[in-house]
Amino acid sequence: MTTLADAWTWLTDPAHWAGDDGIAHRLRQHLVLTVVCLAVSCLIALPVALLLGHLGKGGALAVNISNIGRAVPTFAVLVLLLLTPVGRWGEGPTVVALVLFAVPPLLTNAYVGMREVDRDVVRAARGMGMTGGQLLFRVELPLALPMVLTGVRIAAVQLVATATIAALAGGGGLGRIITAGFNLASTPQVVAGAVLVAALALAVEAVFEAVERLAPARTKGGGRRGPGRTAHRGRGRDRRESVR
Repeated sequence: MTTLADAWTWLTDPAHWAGDDGIAHRLRQHLVLTVVCLAVSCLIALPVALLLGHLGKGGALAVNISNIGRAVPTFAVLVLLLLTPVGRWGEGPTVVALVLFAVPPLLTNAYVGMREVDRDVVRAARGMGMTGGQLLFRVELPLALPMVLTGVRIAAVQLVATATIAALAGGGGLGRIITAGFNLASTPQVVAGAVLVAALALAVEAVFEAVERLAPARTKGGGRRGPGRTAHRGRGRDRRESVR
């Protein structure tokens, strides 16, 4: 309990929140790094997953290849990148390592979501004369959106927790608080840095949960129950009108 009390004292000290080494500045750096890596990962993984899920070809191979990255520690990837010309790009090695780490959950969840769309709905849309693009963006993607958002949420939380490795490559973020604590042999500072990272990860998780709860009803219930409900309600109205 003494360590936790000391960590709380360290966190609540106004002097530790100001300046370039303060918590506020490190928190902004951590958020910027996370957002950049998440955006790049989405730009790489989601178009591939959505296209392969729409075509129904090559998706399993792409998912398996992307999952190989999970077997390689992100820290090992970072170290290897620091030994290459990429290591001269400042934050470049950290961004590349984190992007490779975030791609698998994005790719896997988006592809699975596309393939789980009710095939009867897809066939009905094709029968209505929809083109491939219309089918993808107006039918399949809205129905697969819950799984896509789940992948984005998982990737975001993992990035927040893993972005601390930026400090090992001389970058910024909350990891600098932890490494500085180790250098100073300050256990309260190390614990405080870990608490900040955990709290930020939980906050990101809560934000995505709120977004999913506030999403339109069709993105929550999927496409399998929607038509049935509409038809049932329509029949109910017809029966009431006939009685009247």
